[in-house]
Amino acid sequence: MLAYLRGILAEKRAGWVVVEVGGLGFRVSVPASSLSLLGEPGSPVELHTHLHVRENELSLYGFLTEGELALFEALLGVSGVGPKVALALLSHLSVEELSRAIAHEQVEVLSGVPGVGAKTAHKVILELRDKVARAAGVPAISPELARADAEALAALVSLGYSVVEAQRALQTVPPDVLDVAERLRLALQSLAT
Repeated sequence: MLAYLRGILAEKRAGWVVVEVGGLGFRVSVPASSLSLLGEPGSPVELHTHLHVRENELSLYGFLTEGELALFEALLGVSGVGPKVALALLSHLSVEELSRAIAHEQVEVLSGVPGVGAKTAHKVILELRDKVARAAGVPAISPELARADAEALAALVSLGYSVVEAQRALQTVPPDVLDVAERLRLALQSLAT
C-alpha cells in the first residue's frame, strides 16, 4: 500500500520518527541502527515502508534500504515473529550480519538480541535459512569453520563480550584459519583495536 515516504524529518525519538509529507506527519518505527543515519529534524528523508495491519491498529515501519525492508518482511513470514521482534533483529544486526547468522545457523547470534529467545531463533533459521543464503549470496560454511567459530564465540562470550561483538570480531578473521586458539587470538586482536 505505502511503498515509501519522502519528506522532511519532523521528529526523531528512540525507535521512531515522524516524517512530514505534504502537511501530514507519519509516525514510522525504524531500526535503532538507522536513527543516527537519518540526520537531524528538518533534513530530507526517504524511507522504504511496510504498513502492518492489525484488527485495531495500523503501524508503519521504515527502512533506509530495500534490503532491510525485504529482510523485515521475510522475518514477518516466520510463524511467531511479529514486527517488534523483526525490528529488534534489524536494530542489533546489520542485514549482512543477520543474513550470515541465519545462513550459517548461528542460533547464539540471533538469541543474543534482546527479545529473541532460542526457540524463536531456531524458527527463523529453519524457515529462512535457504531463502536468505540464496538471496544474500552467502557462501556455504565448512563444518570445521562452523565448529571453530562456535567454540571461539563461546570463549569470547565467557570473557564478557556480547554475542554481537563476538560475532563481528570473528567475521574479521580469515575463513582459512581453522584453529580455534588462532581464531580466538585474531578476534581478540580485532576487539582491541
